[in-house]
Amino acid sequence: MTNRRARILSVVTSVFVVSVVAVVLSRSGDDSTAPRAQPVAAPASASAPVDPARPAVIVPGRPGETAAVRPAEELRDAAPTSRHNSMDVWFVRMMIPHHAQALEMAALAPDRVADPDLRALAERIRASQGPEIGMMRGWLETRGLSPDVPGHDHGTMRGMQAPEAMRQLAAARGAEFDRLFVRMMTEHHRGAVQMATDLLKVGADLTLSEFANSVATEQAVEIDRMRDVLAP
Repeated sequence: MTNRRARILSVVTSVFVVSVVAVVLSRSGDDSTAPRAQPVAAPASASAPVDPARPAVIVPGRPGETAAVRPAEELRDAAPTSRHNSMDVWFVRMMIPHHAQALEMAALAPDRVADPDLRALAERIRASQGPEIGMMRGWLETRGLSPDVPGHDHGTMRGMQAPEAMRQLAAARGAEFDRLFVRMMTEHHRGAVQMATDLLKVGADLTLSEFANSVATEQAVEIDRMRDVLAP
C-alpha cells in the first residue's frame, strides 16, 4: 500500500511540474521567433484616476490584460525606456500629419453634419487624436528627433485625402456632407489601421507598439460605426 501511494504521489507531482513548465514557457518565449500580436480590442479599465480636464489616451494592455486610461502628458514626457528603430521613427513622423488631416475633417462636422451620430463620432476623433499628436511629438522630442521629413509628400500616405476632396467636403452640407465624410474618413482610417498594423510587425519600441495597437483597434471600431450610420 505504501509503495502504491508513493507511485501515485510521484505521478501527480510529475504532472504538476510539467504543467508549470508549460505555462512558464508559453509566457516567456523567445521574442525573436514568437509572432507579434495583432490588434485586438481590449476593454478599458479605471486603473488610475484621470482628471477629465486633462486629455487622456487609452493604452492597451498586453494579451490577457485590460487597457488603461492614462493622461497624454505621461506618455509625452516619459523618458525613453526601450530601444527604438528607424521604422518607429518613420511611423511617428508619418502618423502626425495623418492625424492632423483627420482633425481637419472632424473640425468641419459641427456646422455641416446632419446625422447626430456622425457629429458625436467627429467629436470623438477630435478628443482622441489631438492628444495623440501631442504624445507622438513628445516621443520625438524626448529622443532629440525632429518631426519633419524634408522633401516627403505626405499626400502620398495611405488614406490621405487630396486637397480637392477636402475642398468638396468643406463646401458640402447636410446629407451630402455626411456621405462625403463617411467615405473620406473611412478611407483615412483604413490607411491609419494599415500603417499601425505594419509597425506592429517591424517596430521595436514598446510604447509605440501599444499605441499602434490602440490606433488599429479604435479606428477599426469607428469604421464600423460610420458604416452603420449610412446603412439603409
